[in-house]
Amino acid sequence: MSWADLGMSVETYLALAVSALALGAVAGVALGTAAAHTGAGRIPLVALVNIGRAVPSLALLTFMVPVLGLGFAPALAALAILATAPVAITTDVAFRNVSPAAIDAARGLGMTGAQTLLRVEWPLAFPVIFTGVRTAATEVIASAVLAAFIGAGGLGELITTGLQANEPQRLWTGVAAIAIIAVLAEFGLALVQRRVRGAV
Repeated sequence: MSWADLGMSVETYLALAVSALALGAVAGVALGTAAAHTGAGRIPLVALVNIGRAVPSLALLTFMVPVLGLGFAPALAALAILATAPVAITTDVAFRNVSPAAIDAARGLGMTGAQTLLRVEWPLAFPVIFTGVRTAATEVIASAVLAAFIGAGGLGELITTGLQANEPQRLWTGVAAIAIIAVLAEFGLALVQRRVRGAV
């Protein structure tokens, strides 16, 4: 295996994981915000999110194949759904734990509902929401390995081909690369979260 092959595998793996995390974070924040600000609608929204979280990663990837075929697209869709759940749940909790006094003060100053959400609730909830993003990142990085089973490539392909061809070097190269990415991602996101908490 050449360095070029490893570089391409890492590039594909990162593209898949980062894209899925971004899509999942956007969807999760939207769903969590809606759940926290919707009365009777909160229960079905949370239930829907929890269903997505309960489905095993490999099963979710497999379910996407009849819909989107093999390759990058079904893996991206499955991993984005996987990332949505922890972000949505954390967002719901974060907004519901915002101090009612802060919301009442904003309304007393004449802020509209949208202004209160963006200027008061969002800054207070964001540090907690980011915890959900960190959880989602960990899950996506771990599950992106399985994307190789549906033809999405990436570092998971090094592991599967290493097992099939009895090539320990290829296998452990894939494992080591994934471990390094996971550690760097966790370190980077933890650093961002500390700075965000310090700024709030």
